[in-house]
Amino acid sequence: MAVSGTYTFSPDIGEIAEEAYERAGLELANGYDLRTARRSLDLLFLEWQNRGINLWTVDEQKTSTLTADVATVTLASNTVAVLEMVLRENDGDATAQSDIELSRISRDTYYGIPTKLSTGRPTQVYIDRKVDSVTATLWQVPDKSGTYTLVYNRVRRMADAGPGGTYTADVPDRFWPALISGLAYKLALKRPEASGRVPILKQDYEEQFGLAAAEDREKAPLRFVPGGYR
Repeated sequence: MAVSGTYTFSPDIGEIAEEAYERAGLELANGYDLRTARRSLDLLFLEWQNRGINLWTVDEQKTSTLTADVATVTLASNTVAVLEMVLRENDGDATAQSDIELSRISRDTYYGIPTKLSTGRPTQVYIDRKVDSVTATLWQVPDKSGTYTLVYNRVRRMADAGPGGTYTADVPDRFWPALISGLAYKLALKRPEASGRVPILKQDYEEQFGLAAAEDREKAPLRFVPGGYR
C-alpha cells in the first residue's frame, strides 16, 4: 500500500487537549475542561523555559542605534534571557560595519565599577532580568549617537495557548509527544479520579521530554586544541 505523501499533521490546541484528556483516562466534555487545559498548557510552556534552552525560541534581535551618554537600553519585549551580545558599529555599511563581542558582567561586578559614567566605546554589559522587562546596561557609556547598535541572540517567551482551541501550539512537531504527555500529566494532577495514572503519566512525560530535548541541540562539531593558557 502507498503512503499518504502528505506532511501536514498539525493538531490545534483543542486536539492536543482532547488527546491529553484521553491519555489521562478523562473526557473533554465542556468549555471549562478546555479552559483549564489551556491554563495548564500555558504553565507547561513556562516550565519548559526553566528546563533549558529550546532552540526554536532563540532568535536574533537588534536595538535602534544607541544614544550618547545613555547607558541602559530596554531589550525586545518577551525576552526571557540573553545568550550573546555584540556591539555593532556602522550597521548596514558594507565597508565599515564591524562587530565586537561584549563581555557580560554580573550585578556585583557592575556595581563595583568606580567610573560608571565614563564614556567611550562600550566593552562590557550587565543584563538585568526584571519582572516585566530585560535591560542591558553598558560600560563604558556610549560616546556617540547613531553609530552603535546592540545585536543579540535571545531566548524569547513561548506564545500563549490563546483563547478557544483553534490556535497552534508554539512548539515544533518533534516536541508534540512531550507536549501532550506533559499536559496529560498536569490534567491528571487536577482530577481525583485520574490520580492512579499520575505516576505512569509523569514517567511518560519525563521520557518524552528527555528524548525531544536530547535531539533539540546544536549539531555543529566541537573541536579541542591542545595548548592555550599556561
